[in-house]
Amino acid sequence: MSMANKKSALLLSVAAVVVSVTSGWIFQSMHEDEPIVSGAGVTARRMLSEFEGNLKGSPGDTPVFEIGSDKAGGTITILGGTHPQEIAGMMAAVLLVENARATQGKLVVVPQSNRSGFTHTDPMEAYLHSYEVDTPGGKRWFRVGMRLANPVHQWPDPDIFIHYPSREGMVGHETRNLNRNHPGKKEGWLVGRVSYALTQLAKTSSLIFDLHEAQPEYPVINKLVSHENAFEVSATAQAMLQSRRIPMGLEKSPKNLHGLSHREFGDHAKALAILAESANPAMGRFRGRTSEELVVGGKDANYVRAAQLGRLFVRFDEQGWPLNVRVARHLAAIEEVINAYNELNPDKPVIIENMPKYRDVVEKGLGPFLKPPPKA
Repeated sequence: MSMANKKSALLLSVAAVVVSVTSGWIFQSMHEDEPIVSGAGVTARRMLSEFEGNLKGSPGDTPVFEIGSDKAGGTITILGGTHPQEIAGMMAAVLLVENARATQGKLVVVPQSNRSGFTHTDPMEAYLHSYEVDTPGGKRWFRVGMRLANPVHQWPDPDIFIHYPSREGMVGHETRNLNRNHPGKKEGWLVGRVSYALTQLAKTSSLIFDLHEAQPEYPVINKLVSHENAFEVSATAQAMLQSRRIPMGLEKSPKNLHGLSHREFGDHAKALAILAESANPAMGRFRGRTSEELVVGGKDANYVRAAQLGRLFVRFDEQGWPLNVRVARHLAAIEEVINAYNELNPDKPVIIENMPKYRDVVEKGLGPFLKPPPKA
């Protein structure tokens, strides 16, 4: 072997080691738990597997935070992270965990409903692995995951996913989509078991509210999607949001689309079931580079142009859709849904205090409402 070939082989070997070490570090870091801090209002922290033991020890098991009171009332459950790259839903849930208090009834919060989905990203989409938020006590980090559960945890995808129990056929990778699996199955694939456990949780709830985001070119954006059993609550909440100049649409849950939280929790758990969407340009096909400015700042010149061409279902200008605005919208929707629920169910209300307010989150950002990072 010539000296030149030896040098080339050595360089390739060094490069392979660097790639292997870096890949290993990324894989390990993606399985590190985010530091979600229980606020003073949290009365219990348990795992989802307590609602269905078959999930225990699996990569789908996830923390469930209870914000309870000493006074009887209803139970409202908030789901974040059903689709982990839709980060405003998880962040709204985290702000509830770290700030909210209950004086009557109970608030149950699941920040990372599809926990497996937080352990990977799609390299072809060039998503960030994580992002940081400045707080008065230092930086807090949070993960950007993917819409589907990690294929390492559930493989292989079938050619066709047959939803249970409707028998509706879907493209195979939807078997890893939590919001196509409800009401789930007690035995079998991971995501189906996660869904089954969440359905058991929903059965203990008066109302369950699933927080999502979507691309600005998606028709169901900045809307509440409601099961018919919750439509009066949703319509009342929407009217109040509109009166606050927080534009919010309203749609009924389609009866012929299966696996969705707003359909199946209403049908199978008999809980009032609602889903909310906010606008996330980092998810869209018109976007430019998937940078932190896009993921957290919500700014993208391509989307400004798309709005000018009339291709979007929301307004989009140079201000974009920053994460704090999207989180503030979710928090305002939660507030008005709770108010509407209480108005229509005065015999079993849920009274929640110290929720971060819409205007405060828009103006101050997320940092002032997050606890300092835990000390190592």
